[in-house]
Amino acid sequence: MIPDRIIEQGTLVADGSRASVEVRLPWYRALPGSCIAGAALRVDGVDAPSDSLRWRMNGRDFRLDELVDETGEWWFPVDSAVLSGDLPIEAGGEHEVRVDLTLFIPYIIISDSETLHIEEHDTKTMTAHQAQEVAA
Repeated sequence: MIPDRIIEQGTLVADGSRASVEVRLPWYRALPGSCIAGAALRVDGVDAPSDSLRWRMNGRDFRLDELVDETGEWWFPVDSAVLSGDLPIEAGGEHEVRVDLTLFIPYIIISDSETLHIEEHDTKTMTAHQAQEVAA
C-alpha cells in the first residue's frame, strides 16, 4: 500500500558479517507481530539466508518463525523495525538494498477462511554505515 517508504533511507548498517536496515510498515494501521508473514533482505543482488534473518521491533529480536504467534508486540506505522541477515558487506560505498514483506491484514476478510495478505517490495541505493561498538 505504501511500498516506496518501506526502507528508511540511510539506515543500512554493516558489521562485516551481517547487514541490517530499518523498515517501516507499508500499511496505515498498526499490526501485531503475528501479521508479519514473511520478509527478505537482499543487498547488491545477494539474498540473506532466510534462516539468518532477524526482526527487531520494540527493542526485542525475533526469528521470523517466532513472529507467527506474537500478539504482544505491535508494529506501528510511525515506528521502524530492523531487518537483518547474514550478508558480508563492507561499510562505505553505495549498495542496492531490497526488502520484501508479506503481511496479513487480520480485519479484512476476503473469504470464510482467509484474510487479506499483501506483498510489498522496496529497493533503495544507499551507503552502508559501520555498526557502532557498544561499550561494556
